[in-house]
Amino acid sequence: MVQLQFDVLDSKCWSRAGRARVLLRGLMLVYFTTLSSRIHASPATCSSSKYQHCGFHPAGVHGLDCFRRFPDFVRTECVWKPGNHTSDKEYTIVVDQPPRIKCKPENITTLSKTLKVSESRNLTVEVFENINSRNCTKAVFRGLPRYMVRCGPPVNVSFGRHSGGLDVNVTWPPSHVKGFTDYHVRYKEQGNSTWDESPLQFHKGNRCRVENLNSSLAYVVQIRCVTNTKCTQCPWSEAYYIPSELRTQPDSVDLQDTDVPQKNGRRLVSVSWKFSADELNDGYSVTVRKTSGETPVNTPQFNTSQPQIRLILSYSAYHLHISAVNNVSISPAARLTIPQREDMSGMRDGRLKVKVQSNRSFTISWKDNLIRTYVCYSVEWRKEGDKVKYMSFYQRAQNNRTLDPLPEPLEPYQRYNITLHTRPEKGTCNMKHINNSESTYGSTQFYFTEGTPLSAPKNIQSYNGTLTSVVLEWLPIPEEDTRGFLLGYIIYYTEYHQRRTGSEKNVTVDPELNIYGLEGLKSATTYQVQISGFTSAGEGVRSEEILFKTEHEGNFDVKGIIIIFSVVALVLICGTPIIKRAKVVLWPSIPSPGYSNAMQKIDGICELELLEAIKTLKVEEWDTKSLQIVEKEAVIPASALPSMLPLLSDSLDEGDSTDTSRDWFQTDTDNTSGDVLPHDTSSDTRQMALQGSPFVFPSGYTTLEMLQQVIPQGMPLMNTTEVIESESEDADFTVVKSGVEYVRQFSTSPIMDSEQMSTIL
Repeated sequence: MVQLQFDVLDSKCWSRAGRARVLLRGLMLVYFTTLSSRIHASPATCSSSKYQHCGFHPAGVHGLDCFRRFPDFVRTECVWKPGNHTSDKEYTIVVDQPPRIKCKPENITTLSKTLKVSESRNLTVEVFENINSRNCTKAVFRGLPRYMVRCGPPVNVSFGRHSGGLDVNVTWPPSHVKGFTDYHVRYKEQGNSTWDESPLQFHKGNRCRVENLNSSLAYVVQIRCVTNTKCTQCPWSEAYYIPSELRTQPDSVDLQDTDVPQKNGRRLVSVSWKFSADELNDGYSVTVRKTSGETPVNTPQFNTSQPQIRLILSYSAYHLHISAVNNVSISPAARLTIPQREDMSGMRDGRLKVKVQSNRSFTISWKDNLIRTYVCYSVEWRKEGDKVKYMSFYQRAQNNRTLDPLPEPLEPYQRYNITLHTRPEKGTCNMKHINNSESTYGSTQFYFTEGTPLSAPKNIQSYNGTLTSVVLEWLPIPEEDTRGFLLGYIIYYTEYHQRRTGSEKNVTVDPELNIYGLEGLKSATTYQVQISGFTSAGEGVRSEEILFKTEHEGNFDVKGIIIIFSVVALVLICGTPIIKRAKVVLWPSIPSPGYSNAMQKIDGICELELLEAIKTLKVEEWDTKSLQIVEKEAVIPASALPSMLPLLSDSLDEGDSTDTSRDWFQTDTDNTSGDVLPHDTSSDTRQMALQGSPFVFPSGYTTLEMLQQVIPQGMPLMNTTEVIESESEDADFTVVKSGVEYVRQFSTSPIMDSEQMSTIL
């Protein structure tokens, strides 16, 4: 400025215009001088020295990196990672690239910043986090921008595992494609700290496949480009997790086919399955296609996380492929065919008809006026064992359609099944979706040309023959041999004799039958039978002859005789044990008195007590009228009989008749002449005095020991079971059989006036 002043003073040519120019220059000089002074003063105000309390810390701001993306060589991008101290963070960035830019402080809240710097001067960038806090941290980056050109990492990477290898599909940023030609891939087993091998190098754009991997192991993979003069930096991509390869297919596939309410021609198909390696997969992929090969406009693939799927389908046949999937592999598919529904209720009632014009053309017509609702249709037809053919069409004018030309010519003598489907979409008649896309209207069968059956019924048998009839049964003609619609069977039969036959007769049977009762035959006659089938084209070949003979009038039923003989033999063999067993159950034997629980022991001297008890009884109160003594073998004189019966006395009431006293004592078994003890013996017996006794018989049985207790000492015990009168005139002796077993008592009620007898055995 001083120099400028001198120049002005020394000037000889001074004018107003010159003065104005000098003044303008002076003002400009003063402005730039002031600006220069401000720039040089800025380090004192923006220098990073005032952030000296901020330090490096692992939990603070870190990972500061600055680079230029290929091919942009002007802008430099700096990125960093936040610290862990606080959630609300503020960053201060200071850029130092001398001499033109000393420092550039700036407060931001993002984790990146784009700068414009020179590529030939060293660059220093500092990032401070929360400068107003005592926990302030910082990160520093230094580098030469010329060597900070970066390519990658890839923007998208996909993997696929199969057959022990790994397929890698890499997508790079479009702007980086020209910066490099090759890239590296490195991998290691999950959990390992070091990489297994040196990086594999692949040319950009070529298919990349890593071989010789263990299918059952999981891996970690990283990718980067190969550096060159254009791309001086190629950072590794993030680590990609590669799960193990899926090598087993789903199994235990279960299929359920049910009707859909209020939707005729549609069915609900529920498919479920199991997968053994469920923890390795992310879900399942189900592909559904029609067996006809018709492909829908939209993909027929369904993804589900559960091992089951439900679809609404028509009555057509479908193929299902079920695979487990994860992000790198897909398991082998479990294949399932959903068969065409044959039991289509109401679908074969004549609502669909076919008229064949030629082997390349036929007309299909339907009964209902479907065009009010549908204009898109699909027809499927096939012969047995062949692939399904299909044609879809648009129809809105009439209830029929001529299909011409057909994809393949029709074959003669072949039965075709044809089905008509309706579709709700009206924009196009191609199938748009697999699920819930069409309904089945009806189905029928047709022939291009019919022929006669090639074979006859086989395995003809006859049974249940009678005098005038027999039942015939046979195997139907196979469908592939009918060559047309079978209209029935013809049964030919004729009488058969040696070297000659009678007149032939025949009868026609419906095609649904394979059993028939032939009647109106002659008895004891041999017949020859043949059977054939027929179609609209005529009768087919006859079967082989079989012979049968009707029954003779004099023949007896051999089977009936055999059955009767078997029943009799069975009764003879098994009848005796059965009868014995029934006798034991129905008529049990009388138990032995020795084991009777009705017995009780009577103590004391019994004679007088017994007599006293008998004396006190009255006839009208005691319905015992006789005491029968049964004896065995011993012969005792009749004269001793009164002394052996001290139990009897004249204590009976005077009103007792002689007949009653006589009947009181009698033998158990009289002889055939009815002889009894002599009358004198009975009279003597009535004269015996009986003494009262408190003894009472507890039941109808007693024992020998009890009898001995009631007989006085010194009196002989009567061991007899039967007393019979001697056949000789000598009545002094009575035959007595010894072996007393028991005493029994017979009684009758006073009303019935029947006898009651007590017997001592």
